[in-house]
Amino acid sequence: MKLFATTVRRSVIGTVGACVVGACLAVPAAHAAPCKASGFAETASGVLNSAGGYLDVHPGADDVLTAAANQPPDVARTSVRGYFLAHPGEYLDLQKIVQPLKDVKDQCGIDLTPAQLATLFEALSS
Repeated sequence: MKLFATTVRRSVIGTVGACVVGACLAVPAAHAAPCKASGFAETASGVLNSAGGYLDVHPGADDVLTAAANQPPDVARTSVRGYFLAHPGEYLDLQKIVQPLKDVKDQCGIDLTPAQLATLFEALSS
């Protein structure tokens, strides 16, 4: 569960977008083709690094997202939505951080989700 909570904390930015309403922009390196695994990895790495740094200096957002990892989905959704409705600036900041993943999704025609990234991580760390 600890790996799941850490993964959720680092990759929940995409979930925030889905839960709340629907930067530190990290762009894939010039040498990585954006629609290949290397491009996805570099984009996700940059987004997760930015998200981790952002959450470190925004403890309220960090706490609500950390707690959501251990809550039933409906409770997590409600608490995350409530927090970000009360803190719209933080929501907008996180939307900017996650934008590169949205761009890859649009450019490559794929649906790259935090769950897929977590699954890949877990498969490679076994």
